[in-house]
Amino acid sequence: MKDISETVLNKNPNISMPIKKTHEIQIIILLFIILVAVFFISLTVGRYTIPLDQLFNIIYSKLFNLPITSPAAVESVLLKVRLPRVIAAILVGASLSISGAAYQGLFKNPLVSPDILGASAGAGFGSALAILLSFNIIAIQFSSFAFGLAAVTFTYLLGKIISRGNNSVVVLVLIGMVVSNLFTAFISIIKYVADTDNQLPAITFWLMGGLSSVTFKDLKIIIFPIIISIIPLILLRWQMNVISFGDEEASSLGIDTSKMKTIVIICSSLLTAAAVSISGMIGWVGLIIPHLARMIVGPNYKTLLPASLLLGSIFLLIVDDLARSMFPVEIPLGILTSLIGAPFFIYLLLKGRRIWL
Repeated sequence: MKDISETVLNKNPNISMPIKKTHEIQIIILLFIILVAVFFISLTVGRYTIPLDQLFNIIYSKLFNLPITSPAAVESVLLKVRLPRVIAAILVGASLSISGAAYQGLFKNPLVSPDILGASAGAGFGSALAILLSFNIIAIQFSSFAFGLAAVTFTYLLGKIISRGNNSVVVLVLIGMVVSNLFTAFISIIKYVADTDNQLPAITFWLMGGLSSVTFKDLKIIIFPIIISIIPLILLRWQMNVISFGDEEASSLGIDTSKMKTIVIICSSLLTAAAVSISGMIGWVGLIIPHLARMIVGPNYKTLLPASLLLGSIFLLIVDDLARSMFPVEIPLGILTSLIGAPFFIYLLLKGRRIWL
C-alpha cells in the first residue's frame, strides 16, 4: 500500500524517491525542533516573565529530584499555570489541525474544517447547557465532550439512513450543516434565557475560546481520547492517500472505503470534541493549517498528517503567547485565530494557489 500511494502521488518522475523521502523527513524534523523551541519560549512568556535560567533550573531540579533554588512564586506559576496551559495548546492545536487535514482528504474538499459534521456546535451547546445548569468545570467539560460526539453520531446515523447505507459524502456534509445550525440555534436559546449577570458572560467567554483556566486535571480527561484518535489516523495515512482520489480507485486497490470513512469520522470527531471541551470553540485552525502543511510538504498524507499535527501545535502555541502578552487583558483565542486565519485564507485566494488533495 505504501508503494501504491507514493506511485499515485509521485507526479514528477525526475525526482527520485530516496531524495524526496529525505527532504520530507528533514522538514518533519525541523518542524519538531521548532515546536520544542516554541514550547520552552512559551513557558517564559506572559504577564509574569520567567527567565530561562530559572526555567531550566526548575525543570532540571524536578527531573532529578533536587532542591529548587528559584523563587517559590516562579515555581508555582510555571508548574501550576504555565505548563498545563502550554501542553493544552499543543494538544488542542494538534487535534484540530490533524482532524481538519483528515476531513479534507475524506471529503475531497479543501474548504472542510473539523466542525463540518457538527462536533464543535454540539460541544458548544453542551458547555453552554452545563453553565446554565451551574455545573462545575469538570461537568462542563464532560457535557461539552458528550454533546460533541452526540452531534456527530446523529449526523452519521441520519446520513446512513438517508443515503440508504452508502455513506454518501455529500449527504453527510449537508446533514452536518443542518445539525450545526440546529445546535447553534440551541446555543442562542440558552444565551437568551441565561442570567445576564453571571451565566451569559460565562457562556459567551467560553464560546470565544481560551486556555486560561486549564489545569493538569483537565489534561488527564482529554489526553486518552486524543492519543487513541491520533494513532489510527497516523497509521492509516497511506490508505488516506488513495481514498482522497475517490471511492472507485480506493476500492479497486482493495481498500474498504466504508470502513475507512467510519474510522476517520470517529477519530476526527473525538479529536474535535476533546479539544473543544477544554478550549471552547477555536475556529480556523483546522482549516488553514492543513493548507499551510500542503504548501510545505505537498499533498502526500504520509507527511501531510504529521506536518499538520506539528504546525497546528506551533500555531496555537504562538497565538496563545500573543493572547496573554499583547494587551493587559487577555484576548480570547477564537478572536485571534479568526483575525489571523481569515486574512491568510484571503491571501491564498488572491494568490490563486491551487491546493491539491
